[in-house]
Amino acid sequence: MNTNSQPDFDLIADDLANQGYAVVDDFLSGKETEELVQLDEFRSGLLHMKKAGIGQQSDFRINESIRGDYIRWVDKNNAASPLRIYIDRVTEMMRFINRSLFLSLKDIELHTTIYPAGAYYKRHLDQFKPGDHRKLSVICYLNKDWTEDLGGQLRIYLKRGMVDVLPVAGRLVCFRSDMIEHEVLASKKERLSVTGWMLDQEADLKHL
Repeated sequence: MNTNSQPDFDLIADDLANQGYAVVDDFLSGKETEELVQLDEFRSGLLHMKKAGIGQQSDFRINESIRGDYIRWVDKNNAASPLRIYIDRVTEMMRFINRSLFLSLKDIELHTTIYPAGAYYKRHLDQFKPGDHRKLSVICYLNKDWTEDLGGQLRIYLKRGMVDVLPVAGRLVCFRSDMIEHEVLASKKERLSVTGWMLDQEADLKHL
């Protein structure tokens, strides 16, 4: 991605408006994805992560039959430099989408994510209930030299059928949190990403 212009932001906004989701390659460069992978939470595997659950706050529960990933919430105010680069770029994208699609997005929340080999996340929506403040889901993958035989695809469910997205390094996927059902297919090796949401209110820091 050329950070001095916004061609990818145009593509993302157009695809969100027309089909509810967008996929763009090279949102992060090879160097930028490699620097993210070198962060402690990824280099140390699951040591710095916690088991992800479903639901929010009082409804939160862990159900390994539904999802098997591990996460660490990102404190945007104290993020390491590689994460800061990504946060700033996603924030810039959010402002562009606001200007283009008038969504009144106000903040982002992010977590780093590891799916161990064999882990998956069954079909679901990212909005847990009506009135949820997650409006757009945003995922950036960090998996160098990932090939189709490794699995781990993000499967997006549309009225016209399914779309599978391979989790290759630097690729960004963005979709409507309230409309697009999706799942993560099991992979043959560890699968890394930064996952997040654009919100219509300030992010709640209680889970950090």
